[in-house]
Amino acid sequence: MQTSGDMFPTDWSPPPVEFLNRPTGIPRAKRRLPKELAQDPLGFDPKEGLGSLEELFWNMAGPSQQAVTPEFASGGSERYVNSLDYLLQEKRMLVERFSVSLQVIPPVHPGETVFLPRRHPLPCILDSSHLKPHNHLEELFLSSPVAQQLSFLHNGLLSNLYLHTSDCPVPLLQWLFQLLTWPPETSSRAFALLWDLSVDGLFCQSDEDMRLWYPSLQEVMEAFHSLGAHNPALYPLGPFQHGSRLLESEASLSWLEQQDPPQEVALDLSLSYIYKFLTLCALAQRGAYTDTHLLGLIELLCRASLDVGLRLMPKTDLQQLLLLLLENIREWPGKLQPLCCALSWVSDHHHNLLALVQFFLDVTSRGRQLRSQLSLVVIARMLGQEELPLWQEKMQLSLLSQLLSLMRPSSLGQYLGSEPLPPCQEQQPKASAALDHKVCYMCHSLLTLAGVVVSSQDITSDQWGELQLLCMQLDRHISTHIRESPQAMHRTKLKDLATQTYIRWQELLAHCQPQAQYFSPWKDI
Repeated sequence: MQTSGDMFPTDWSPPPVEFLNRPTGIPRAKRRLPKELAQDPLGFDPKEGLGSLEELFWNMAGPSQQAVTPEFASGGSERYVNSLDYLLQEKRMLVERFSVSLQVIPPVHPGETVFLPRRHPLPCILDSSHLKPHNHLEELFLSSPVAQQLSFLHNGLLSNLYLHTSDCPVPLLQWLFQLLTWPPETSSRAFALLWDLSVDGLFCQSDEDMRLWYPSLQEVMEAFHSLGAHNPALYPLGPFQHGSRLLESEASLSWLEQQDPPQEVALDLSLSYIYKFLTLCALAQRGAYTDTHLLGLIELLCRASLDVGLRLMPKTDLQQLLLLLLENIREWPGKLQPLCCALSWVSDHHHNLLALVQFFLDVTSRGRQLRSQLSLVVIARMLGQEELPLWQEKMQLSLLSQLLSLMRPSSLGQYLGSEPLPPCQEQQPKASAALDHKVCYMCHSLLTLAGVVVSSQDITSDQWGELQLLCMQLDRHISTHIRESPQAMHRTKLKDLATQTYIRWQELLAHCQPQAQYFSPWKDI
């Protein structure tokens, strides 16, 4: 290229590359480096190079690496020893420094251990001591052992005996109800016959004198015990005595030994049959259960449905039954406070209590009222604020505003981190990360419950200021205190929930905003 005063060169060809253009006049054997460069190429001194590498490595190493790294000798490299232990330690340090935490906020609640697996069901004995047979076939059925009685059920002979009769014996209905806890091959036939006999009996009676047999709370608890319930807290009214229909021996009938479906599927099927029959009873006879028994039954159903094996199972039958039981409570809303207090202690885990609130649908007035009040009680209990006036009317939003300030991650960290950090310095970062995950997990559940409290309210223009204060508290105490990090994805999920909640509350503010008073010059004319 020419170096003239012109800004643009006249020759645009690339510069030549020397090593690609071999000189043709010099033989290959005579192309040698100069003597000075051959003896000391590029002026490189091995000792100086080792020293510079030592200094570079020492400057890049951290304090812990400097303590572990052996000293280099300035006179040579024979004293430097690189061990496999040091390489492994260095690899663990790099992994801990750049690893991404796998601790996320789980979408499914942890559940409670309520039902233990049973290899064989508890035998059910039909109490036929007070029954008088009407024909030879019924006499044969009542006098047969349990195995042959079950064969009557499987072969459909019981339908011929008792369907479309004037009155079905109550011990038979009780026996069929207990058979709902058996494996699906038996429980499905027992449920079909129990349903047909009950519906047929309703159609055979007049509207004025309609009666239907329904299981008592004691019998429902016995059925749950047959399914494997072991938790003493499952029985809110205290321990019960087993009736004569249930034997303590768990010896199985030899002819029933078969390949059963998985434990969770069989348990869910049995509970579904029980829920459907109780729904029929709640519809047909609304006054069958007293308010005390209704509260105990609701608590019993909620405790059982929190079982670990039922977490991923649909809850449609349970939700419909709970709505009917709520509507059958006579003293309402007088029973709302004891019901919420009992349900708030069903579990000690915040996510389990959130799942319990979601068992109740918001399609009825009582359902929305229970969801709102129960969510507020759970938040207060998790934050240790049970002394607040939680039962005053039209105070939910103002109370929630007070509780939001306590849901700040730093405040939750002080509340949950009462235990001191481990003395070992290496374990303190892990303990701190575990506490951070615990705080975000709990804050996520409490914030979801706060959204339930607000969504269950009928927001009016009078409550516009309280809802606006809630939005300010949410942004001030939660959203601005969450520091997202690629190594802590649980913070990102919590921040997403806070943002979605804030947007939802802002939409409610826009719908319930009071109309402004505009100036009108013709107003006084």
